[in-house]
Amino acid sequence: MRKKIIVLTATRAEYGLLKNIIISLGSVRELDVEVAVTGAHLSLDCGMTYREIEKDGIQIAKKIEILLSSDTPASISKSMGLAMIGFAEYFEESRPDALLVLGDRYETLAVCCAAMNARIPIFHLYGGETTEGAIDEAIRHSITKMSYLHFTSTEEYRKRVIQLGEMPERVFCVGAVGIENALSQTMFTKRELADKVKLDLAVPFGVVTFHPVTLEDSVEMQCREVMKAIEYFKDYQFIITGANADCGGNLMNKMFSAFAEQHQNVYFSLSLGMKAYLSALSFAAFVLGNSSSGLMEAPSFKIPTINVGNRQKGRIKADSVIDCQTESQDIIQAVKYAMSDSFKEHIVNCVNPYGDGNTTKKIVQIVKDELMNKDMNLQKKFYDLSF
Repeated sequence: MRKKIIVLTATRAEYGLLKNIIISLGSVRELDVEVAVTGAHLSLDCGMTYREIEKDGIQIAKKIEILLSSDTPASISKSMGLAMIGFAEYFEESRPDALLVLGDRYETLAVCCAAMNARIPIFHLYGGETTEGAIDEAIRHSITKMSYLHFTSTEEYRKRVIQLGEMPERVFCVGAVGIENALSQTMFTKRELADKVKLDLAVPFGVVTFHPVTLEDSVEMQCREVMKAIEYFKDYQFIITGANADCGGNLMNKMFSAFAEQHQNVYFSLSLGMKAYLSALSFAAFVLGNSSSGLMEAPSFKIPTINVGNRQKGRIKADSVIDCQTESQDIIQAVKYAMSDSFKEHIVNCVNPYGDGNTTKKIVQIVKDELMNKDMNLQKKFYDLSF
């Protein structure tokens, strides 16, 4: 008997990580895969990125709009309510055997609450991680406790999920999908990329992705500090990608968009798309910002990451990552250090701690085995560590 699994994606970054998994699950004849999109994918302000999914030839089974026009704390909570209502109805009509989710978004938490009430087993990618500067930290651990099956990116994170009381036999260290994408994606040539972003990429350039730090009330100030640092490096080109649909994300995107219009060496895009983004990393001199991609994908390209502020505080980092404060002078010094001959030599042989690029195959096999060969009991026992 065929089993149905729903795969949820709410942002362009999530889809970039899930794309190969969706395609691979769809090739398993025993499974029916439905892709459900929500959140920023359906927002004009965020680039209507559901179109990237359709362009890839992936059929979208359900579109559920939840975002409001503002991004205040109250509107985020209202969007979560809309997600619970919309997905409760969807789960009732679709009746899936499992829900596959990734990460730590507030939309994902709401959808998981609806799935839990509907007694749908939740398969969660990337629990056990820590991001102390964002509400994602609490959301991620909450999703872990609602989930039945767990896929972690490192062994340390696997141990942390078990520490949260999850049964070890249902927690699998599979590595990070982003590494697989970085190693397997067919890239644009530098000329093709330059034509796309309308910059002279014959000179060194940095890729910038900066998101709101949701446990800090300083979006405008932090954005200005990053822009001051970028402004200092007049001989560099900069490709800036849009912020997440978090509280303060709209303001940040407007500020970076206006900044790019005033500076000929800066290009801003709400969404580059995975191919263009990874192509940019492959040619970049460095990555700057506070996105997880700077910690996960960038080290595979042997380029420095300037990790700004507290958003990724607590995550495992490769030797190619330089931490700095969200102050322009600190960022400037970090970029200078990253571009030094000594640091470039230091990271030539750096090892990416997030896996070997064989993640999708592992996930698909485990999902198939779980759905086809095992009886899932949602009455979970709390696994106590031996003290």
